[in-house]
Amino acid sequence: MADPSSTRLRQMLADPEKIVVCPGVYDGISARLALNAGFDALYMTGAGTSMSRLGMADLGLATMTEMKNNAEMISNLDRSVPVIADADTGYGAPINVGRTVAAYIAAGVAAFHLEDQVVNKKCGHLAGKQLVSKDEYLTRIRAAVEMRRRLQSDIIIIARTDALQSLGLEEALVRLQAAVDAGADVAFLEAISTREQAEAVCRAFKDSSVPVMYGMVQGSKAYKMTPTEAKNMGFKIIVYAAVCLAPTFLSVSKALETLKEDGDCEKYGPEANPHRLFDACGMQELLEFDRVSAGLLN
Repeated sequence: MADPSSTRLRQMLADPEKIVVCPGVYDGISARLALNAGFDALYMTGAGTSMSRLGMADLGLATMTEMKNNAEMISNLDRSVPVIADADTGYGAPINVGRTVAAYIAAGVAAFHLEDQVVNKKCGHLAGKQLVSKDEYLTRIRAAVEMRRRLQSDIIIIARTDALQSLGLEEALVRLQAAVDAGADVAFLEAISTREQAEAVCRAFKDSSVPVMYGMVQGSKAYKMTPTEAKNMGFKIIVYAAVCLAPTFLSVSKALETLKEDGDCEKYGPEANPHRLFDACGMQELLEFDRVSAGLLN
C-alpha cells in the first residue's frame, strides 16, 4: 500500500527547496480540473464547500459531516495528491474536535486547520469575527493532537488564528506559538493584509523550523503574493482559496445572463462539449476499466 497522503505532504514540507501550492477546490469538477492541471496538493475551502453544497454563505452553517464528506470525496479522487481541508472550529467541545479529527483521518485527508473563532464562525476574511479565549483554543489543539496519537496517524494539524483583526499581531503570534507548543505542526495566521505582517509570522517561526502557511484570497484585502514571493519570504504552504470559486461565479453568472437575455446557450459549446467535460472527469479511465473488466469476464 502506498504511503498515506499525510506522509507525502510531510515529505514536501521537509524539502527545503519546495513551497506547497494549493488551489482552493470545493467539489468534484473543481478538484478534477486542479488535478488535471498538475498541482501536487489541493486545498478544500470551507467557504466553497458551504456555497456549493448548501448554497449558503460561509457563516458556520456547514456541519462536520458535510465538510468531512466533501473532503473525503476530494481526497479519494487521487490518493497520491494530498488534500489540506478546512475543519473550522472542530465543531464543538474537545470530544467533538476529537470526533472531527478521527473522521478526517478515516476520510484520507492529509492535513486540516483548526481556528480560534467561536463555533458560530464567519469566513476568515469577513469583519466582526468573535474569538474564544486562548485557553479554549488550546483545548481544541490538544484534543486534535490526542486523537491523532490514539489513532497512530501522522495527519498534519495546522493551527489557524483569526486574532489579527481584533487582538492584533502580537497576540495572534502568541496564540500560534502556544498552539505549536501544544502539538500543532503548522502555523497559519489568517487574513494577513500587509507585507510586514507576513514577514513577522515567518520570522516568528524561522528558528524553530515550524512550517508557516499563507492564505491568498483573491479579491480580499489579503496581501498579494506569488508562490515564489511567498517561498522567498519563508512560507512553506500557500493556498489560493478562491482560484476556482471566483471564475466560476463570474463565468456562470455571465452565461446565465446571456441565456436569459439572448436565449443563447452555445457560446461555450465548441470548447466545452460533453466529451471534453466527461474526459476531464475521468471518462477514458472509466471506459478503459470497463473494457478490462469485460475482458476478464470472457
